[in-house]
Amino acid sequence: MKVAVLAETAPGETRVAAIPETVKKLAGLGAEVAVEAGAGRSAGVSDEDYAAAGATLASRAEVLQGADLILTVSAPEAAALAGAGQGATLVGLMDPFARRDAVAGYAGAGLEALAMEWMPRITRAQSMDVLSSQSNLAGYKAVIDAAAAYGRAFPMMMTAAGTVSPARVFVMGVGVAGLQAIATARRLGAQVSATDVRSATREQIQSLGAKAIFVEGVAGIEGEGQGGYAGETSEEYRKAQAELVSSHLAKQDIVVTTALIPGKPAPRLISDAQVATMRPGSVIVDLAAGAGGNVEGCVAGESVTRHGVTIIGATNLARSLPADSSALYARNLFNFLSAFWDKEQGKPVLPDEDEIVKGIRLTRGGKIVSERLA
Repeated sequence: MKVAVLAETAPGETRVAAIPETVKKLAGLGAEVAVEAGAGRSAGVSDEDYAAAGATLASRAEVLQGADLILTVSAPEAAALAGAGQGATLVGLMDPFARRDAVAGYAGAGLEALAMEWMPRITRAQSMDVLSSQSNLAGYKAVIDAAAAYGRAFPMMMTAAGTVSPARVFVMGVGVAGLQAIATARRLGAQVSATDVRSATREQIQSLGAKAIFVEGVAGIEGEGQGGYAGETSEEYRKAQAELVSSHLAKQDIVVTTALIPGKPAPRLISDAQVATMRPGSVIVDLAAGAGGNVEGCVAGESVTRHGVTIIGATNLARSLPADSSALYARNLFNFLSAFWDKEQGKPVLPDEDEIVKGIRLTRGGKIVSERLA
């Protein structure tokens, strides 16, 4: 079993799909690991580190030649994988809804494509959940970036020259990223509040020492929502939430929005009129910018100012912490592979009816087999 680890070619991608720790573990399972020279440079991993862990360093063509398993972060087009073994398995982030042509290309090339971002959010897959590991870092970095853009201190300070009031931080959407944003803002000394459409998150917000801001008297989403994600709410709820948020936003210094609905544009949480009610110098970090944004006027990948408020259109903040994000991602991949590794066959065996396999498998046998893409 030859495992190929490729250098990333997607614009702005700084991560790598394997670190020396996981290379050593894969070798321990009996795999031959080949790493493209320079693959870990952006993540602070040298070729020498990989070699010491037991990997072979080579050119892209040599790494791909005869590879049975290809590990990537942002999966390239099928044409960039020429030379891989017949029926090779490609594992990575594939953005299947937006890149249907690429998925069709994998099928046409005879590759078995596994989209790690579609990992089911079930108990036995927690250690394989790449979205959670990367979102955790994104939530942290969102607050750090907000603090850098904010022209005031976060904690309350009692000084001989007077008191500095603490920053007020509001987190909208309390998934993995939102919870980490709450925790980070609290560590920095801010007064933190948060909201979500899922009723089950109230206790999570309060457990982190933040104030829960919830619509009362109108039903949102009971429990956690399908697959742990928020879904769409009723028109009545959205109207009530908009009124609640409007009154709360005007008092906030920092806002972090994280709301996403898989396969759909990000829900609009903050209008331009609501931005205008905020104090000049306030900062909004929109973690859903890449999916259209939660904030009106947000521009993906850019920082813009509207009504004196800075709106940061954050896209894939995990890339700005490449060493940590690579380490977590690589461990997610290893945890997945090792869970299905058959020692006798010397490779991972993926049962057709397994819930995890059915969730992430996009192509097999020259066809697109994912029900979500049907």
